[in-house]
This record gives sequence, C-alpha cells and structure tokens, in this order.
Amino acid sequence: MSDVAAAQGSPRRRDVLDVLRSAAGPLGVAETAERIGLHPNTVRFHLDALVAEGRVERRTEEPRRAGRRPGPGRPRTVYAPRPGMDRAGVRGYHLLARMLLGELASRGPGARDAAVSTGRAWGRTLVQPQPQPQPQPQPLASSSGASSGPSPAAADSAGRLVALLGELGFDPVSEGGGRDGPPRRIRLRHCPFLELAEEQGELVCSLHLGLMQGALAALGAPLTASGLEPFATADSCLAHLAAAPAGARAVE
Repeated sequence: MSDVAAAQGSPRRRDVLDVLRSAAGPLGVAETAERIGLHPNTVRFHLDALVAEGRVERRTEEPRRAGRRPGPGRPRTVYAPRPGMDRAGVRGYHLLARMLLGELASRGPGARDAAVSTGRAWGRTLVQPQPQPQPQPQPLASSSGASSGPSPAAADSAGRLVALLGELGFDPVSEGGGRDGPPRRIRLRHCPFLELAEEQGELVCSLHLGLMQGALAALGAPLTASGLEPFATADSCLAHLAAAPAGARAVE
C-alpha cells in the first residue's frame, strides 16, 4: 500500500472526517478534539492532511456577538467537509473495463471490427492535426523516377505517434527505417492494460491497433499501423507501420 493510500485509510483521520460531517456547522480544532477524544495537536495534524487531500475546507470565521454582529477578538480557523461524494474511496475501473469488454465481446464476429473502429475514433481525439505545409518545389526525381528520399511528414508523424504511445504508458521504441525515414516497427515494452489484454487479447489489441490508426489518420500521415503482434516476444508487443492506402490520409 502506498503512503497516500495508507494515510487516507487511517482510522483516526476517518473519525475526524466523520465528526466534521455530523456537525451542524464548521468546527475548530478544539471542538473537534473534544468530540473525538484526541489531543488537539493530533486532530490538527489530521485536519491539515484532510485539507491537503481536498476532503476538507479550512475557513476563517470572524467572532460574533449574541446579535450576530462582528465582535472583539481574533478570527478563528474552522474546518468543514467539502460537499459531494468522498473522492478518496476505492476505485473499480478494472471491473468497469471488464464489463465494457464483455459487452463488446457479446457482438460475436463483429466484435473485433467494432474494437478497431472504437480505437480509431479515440485515436483521432488524442492528437492535434499537423498544420498543412506550404507548397514546396518538387524534388528532382532520380534516374529511376523515384523520389530522392523519404517523406519528412512520415518520419514526423511516426515520431508523434511514438510520443503519444509513451504518454499512454506503452514504453515504445522505434525500430527499422533508417536514419531519416520513418520506423518500420514500434516495439511496445509495456501494456497499460496488461491484465485485460491477457483476458480479452483480441479485443484489447484491436483497440490499440485502431488507436494508432486513428492518430495517424488525424495527423494526415502518409503511413498507417498495418498490424499489431501481441506478445511478439515474452516482454513486448510489436506494431508494424506501412504506407497508408491511397485516399486514406484524410481524417475519417
């Protein structure tokens, strides 16, 4: 258990929070300590921690006379629970993901295509389209009629895809393609959804493939993710890149 999780699970801190929630209004340190039966310094420590966690608000309260008018004396610090549901509780995102994957799997033979389509849609939202380049003079063709070098847009798009995969937790490494050209493969050395991939590999990996395709399409890249080898080695998956089909560079 992490230090944060251990602190949030502290029985005394929970008791302090419960006292604040059951009170008719904000409480000071001494009032909270008296109600809970702890030393004020201990209560102050837990109150400060609850404020830092965003679960309690610290306020300054002006002294009042009997008629609710401002009175003499120093303002006092009081504490009140933040409104709304407690955000420090247990999360169940893994269960939620399993439920959604189960629903997707129930579609039968069309489940894989649906997963790829969903991945593409999300991939398009995760990148900013590249600015359209200004027209440049066409490079001289070689004697064989081929272009003189690889497309800079392809290498740049592949680099942005690798950066995106890194942000998502895939720990990617480019492979092949030469010094100036785009990589031919991207090795994924970590899967942020590993347990789900082990349970529903066809669907999870199809989502990943679609995500890469959608991101490259949104970038207007001249290449696409042509395939994904799950667990190509014991510790990595392998995504393959290829030239995008004619007319496939526009955002879908």
